[in-house]
Amino acid sequence: MNRYTPIAEHGVVGDLQTAALVSSSGIIDWWCTPRFDSPSIFASLLDSERGGHCRLTAELPDGDGMTVRQLYLSDTAVLVTRFMAPGGVGEVADFMVPIDTSTPQDRHRLVRLVRVVRGSLPFTFTCRPRLDYGRAPHTLTQVDDHGALFRGPGTDLHLQSTTGIPLGTDGNDITAHFTLSAGQAAAVVLTSAASGGPVPQRPSLEGIAEDFEGCRAFWLSWLRSCSYRGRWQDIVNRSAITLKLLTYAPTGAPIAAATMGLPEQIGGERNWDYRYTWIRDAALSVRTLIDLGFHEEAQAFRRWLRDRIEAGGTVSGDPLQIMYRVDGNPHLTEEILDHLEGYQGSRPVRAGNAAADQLQLDIYGEASDALIVGSDVGAIRGWKALSGVLDWLADHWDQPDEGIWETRGGRQNFTYSRLMTWVAFDRGIHAANEFSRPADVTRWTSARDAVFRQIIERGWHEKRQAFVQHYDTDVLDASLLLMPEFGFLSPHDPDWLSTLDAMGEELVSDSLVYRYDPGASPDGLRGSEGTFNLCSFFYVEALARSGRLNQARYAFDKMLTYANHVGLFAEEIGSSGEQLGNFPQAFTHLALVNAAMALDEELSNAETRPRTSDHGHPAVHGLAVPDEGPPGGDTRG
Repeated sequence: MNRYTPIAEHGVVGDLQTAALVSSSGIIDWWCTPRFDSPSIFASLLDSERGGHCRLTAELPDGDGMTVRQLYLSDTAVLVTRFMAPGGVGEVADFMVPIDTSTPQDRHRLVRLVRVVRGSLPFTFTCRPRLDYGRAPHTLTQVDDHGALFRGPGTDLHLQSTTGIPLGTDGNDITAHFTLSAGQAAAVVLTSAASGGPVPQRPSLEGIAEDFEGCRAFWLSWLRSCSYRGRWQDIVNRSAITLKLLTYAPTGAPIAAATMGLPEQIGGERNWDYRYTWIRDAALSVRTLIDLGFHEEAQAFRRWLRDRIEAGGTVSGDPLQIMYRVDGNPHLTEEILDHLEGYQGSRPVRAGNAAADQLQLDIYGEASDALIVGSDVGAIRGWKALSGVLDWLADHWDQPDEGIWETRGGRQNFTYSRLMTWVAFDRGIHAANEFSRPADVTRWTSARDAVFRQIIERGWHEKRQAFVQHYDTDVLDASLLLMPEFGFLSPHDPDWLSTLDAMGEELVSDSLVYRYDPGASPDGLRGSEGTFNLCSFFYVEALARSGRLNQARYAFDKMLTYANHVGLFAEEIGSSGEQLGNFPQAFTHLALVNAAMALDEELSNAETRPRTSDHGHPAVHGLAVPDEGPPGGDTRG
């Protein structure tokens, strides 16, 4: 029997400062606290024996007749796991009350509310924390019928229950077996706190019910700001909630994913820590958040980004580095956790991220694009931050770097990096003119035009009739799907359409898109990887903007079938349709929202024009057959 729950078989709950994964069978197998990037309390997702977990599940002998389903309460982050058996129906609601404040908290409550709605059901509860990624021992004290205290170095975990759950011990862990009948309910509250703090007040079912309604009301109220009213309302709402869940409220910094160490290939070494804020991912979210109506979140990140530029102190000494901790700390020392076996034996398990000191010049384009959104770039602090970066970039843009994919195979002149330096200068020039701000616009213009000429001359591969990954290769790269999005060329430019066709032939397999071919362009790492969900949604948006609406909608509809049972995506899709990589990935959900909005806009525009197929021919009898694009499929097998 597989000891690891499939990555896709999880939902996520959080309080805007930390997040936990709950499996579809009711097991919390990942929770880091008091911040997203703190050491774990539960991490059986990365080691089923040493990682620790909290289980609350209905149990029947041999699972006879048990059906389990998991769902979110609509438009909320309240996760419900339902257990249905001939003798009864019950459910466990997992939630964390949002702490939407600018003050970091060291105390975080995860509530597990169980109730039976028909018949009766026996339940099993176990709590086996393993602090500091399973490295730190803990003691168990203050055990009674209503609670226990797990105490470790620097961290306490308070376990408290309402009536109905008599607790027993199993070494330094807690177990319980209990039965509830129709109309009965009980709750377990897990509270993490700094060592030595006061014991939380004992919970009551009435108080838990109030917390439940408060959590539900928070998400419903927050989502009312969403301006999207399109064809894919439910999945866009779920993606928006996921993006909010993965944003650290005290600073406004979004993380890339809630987890670390989940593999891009089972048994492989591509296992990274994603619990940090990438400048690129977060900056690209700004326009999307504004388009969705979430102006406060967009503005909060822009302040955080401006503060990073002003603070300096990067590892490399450059104005920015590619990622930071949520509090802006630039030090992300990478360590190998040798004591953890990794998800399904996928080693090494890494905490921290050594890519933080890589040179990735594209981040200056994404950062500049984010900073000019809205009118406050004309404010003194905002303009100083932006103009200082562009003055530095004018001296440093023409050099190799590690590129958007953080390859560990050496620096290259990556076309996407050059594209985004063009974006940086272009946005700065327009902002200087619009707000009449002092700047060396002549110098910036010269640099922008030099970048443009270089991309056209060296980033274009005549034989392939396509823009390529870097100047010394003929390999294609899905990051270049963003070329029209940033205004470098028109989505109907013949050279762009030729590039899009080439990507369709080489990088696309049944709507799923590979980043690039690591066999043809070695990235310094062993093994292979799945298709990137992010790139697949980039592809949908590029098709839509290029007028290939049948292709775009067909690809989008198929991509949505790869979402898990509660609408979440990991980073990648494997060869059998399984989700791989860290989960849930914010960048994927961001790209999903962008693809949905672009496709909505283009479909609505097309309704006012004569109907044609994707290739310009009138549709026969009002129908246009979905077409995945040029034949050839995936050259990687």
